Amino acid sequence: MNHSLLRRAALALMLAGALASCGGGDAAPELRSTQFGAVEGLALASDVFAWKGIPFAKAPTGALRWRAPVDPDAWTAPRPAKDFAAACVQYGRIYGPGANNRYDETIGTTLGQSVGSEDCLAMNIWSRGQAGRKLPVIVFFHGGSNVSGYTADPMYDGAALAGTGEAVVVTVNFRLGIFGFLNLPQLRTGNDSANDSGNFALLDSIKALQFINRNIDAFGGDPGNVTIMGESAGAINVYALLTSPLMTSANPKLFHRAVALSGGISMASNLPPGSVPTLNPAPVALAQGNALLSNLLIADGKATDTASAQAFAATQTSAQITDYLRGKSSTALFTTLLTKLSLVGLAGSGPIPDGAVVATDPIGAINAGNYVKVPVLAGNTRDEGKLFPSFLFLVGGAGNARLPTDAALFANHFNYQPDAAPQTTLEQWIAPSYLPVDAPVTGFTARAEQLNKVFFLASRDNVLNALKAKQPDVWYYRFDWDEQPAPWNQIYGAAHVFDLPFVFGNFGPSLFSNIMNTSANRVGRFDLSYAMMRSVGAFARNGDPNDVALGVTWPTWPRKLLFDATPTAGRISVE
Repeated sequence: MNHSLLRRAALALMLAGALASCGGGDAAPELRSTQFGAVEGLALASDVFAWKGIPFAKAPTGALRWRAPVDPDAWTAPRPAKDFAAACVQYGRIYGPGANNRYDETIGTTLGQSVGSEDCLAMNIWSRGQAGRKLPVIVFFHGGSNVSGYTADPMYDGAALAGTGEAVVVTVNFRLGIFGFLNLPQLRTGNDSANDSGNFALLDSIKALQFINRNIDAFGGDPGNVTIMGESAGAINVYALLTSPLMTSANPKLFHRAVALSGGISMASNLPPGSVPTLNPAPVALAQGNALLSNLLIADGKATDTASAQAFAATQTSAQITDYLRGKSSTALFTTLLTKLSLVGLAGSGPIPDGAVVATDPIGAINAGNYVKVPVLAGNTRDEGKLFPSFLFLVGGAGNARLPTDAALFANHFNYQPDAAPQTTLEQWIAPSYLPVDAPVTGFTARAEQLNKVFFLASRDNVLNALKAKQPDVWYYRFDWDEQPAPWNQIYGAAHVFDLPFVFGNFGPSLFSNIMNTSANRVGRFDLSYAMMRSVGAFARNGDPNDVALGVTWPTWPRKLLFDATPTAGRISVE
């Protein structure tokens, strides 16, 4: 690979992508048709067009809260599609939308508060293609533990990937937390197993894929070549779709490749003892639903404890309980979740293995051949565990390894000057019991790697080995880039989520941009990002991630490709 030539090409394309993400008020509108009406988007730089906030379902509010998504109402005049739809309702986290549905200082002031909207089921499309061009389609599902995240996060802007990867890129909103996953008997109708599954977020994702199948041709995409891609919780959802009974029987087929980054789909029963599962069994979701209802009834004075709450609920019809819950504001629901359910470990969310929407045992489904057999590309970052210092007690650590609060973390990252002298120290960031960071066994790096092994890598081996036993076309990468300025190279290194800016070609404002992107590492970053985007595009196009930009031949799993870079050049190798 001619690194000098590649770097120049990467720099030109990345700068074009950065301009594309900004758009412009004077850009010419671009009209495309959908089954519900025409949408008017924006012409961006590098011949990329963007359409944002296209509804693919009605707002899941009122009688549609905790129901499967339904088609939106059609519109007659061209619908403006130049702005992102609201983030789906969630409680504020450092990975969330803040008060303004964008990366700004309000993210740090809305932590734990209700943000976003229930009227959120929309998608965004970036494309260089005219109608009928038949470009491969990449549909991305964001991470955030399935409780937070938003497609307006500038890290997920699809312009650079659409241009460099020569694909149509789609990002999708889906319901989150207890709005997206809720198992409660009173909410079930008994008439529809999918509706009764509690997996509303996955039903949203399927609804979006159906919209894409019927409409993406107008945006230059090929409905017969769709790649679903997700990171973290989004990767868990990708695996859930891969093994979903609804998807194995879907006609037409709604996706044809799968990319799962830093995720898994294994229950404890699938893994070696001591592993941390990436999927909870259905009874956990049922316990959450019952606890939510009981605590709401107690808070409203209708009961004094769990037993009396259950007794009161038994006197109500399912319709009465459903109306009661639908009458609760998001603030009331999140307050109960964070002040009551979190204390007993029931604040999380994710796919519910109900047997209708999500397989009762996804790994078992793969082993039995009951899954959507498509090429699979998976990846992890080398230091996944470093983003989860509060979990290190699971591997023998003494409590939370990180000293600053989330609010302090956000303020630090938002205002950090990456090209200036260091503005923090390891001692201000990492708890003393984890220092020195490179100490064997007890150091922060060693504890984080042990968490990585029992959490991310245990599920990785489980799912990829099951897939490889059934099909040859399984690829895997490890992301090793850790060229942040000190001390962030030790605090984070190649941490969870740090590969995403490279996959999307976006190094602009985001939670980690100010602590990872320096003038000194810029050329190497762009070089590596260019190769990664080309490879993702090749996989979407051909079902094989090999591309000349890699400079090496990428073999299938269990061998792996290592993505890395020096400050001045990509460094890609095979292991």
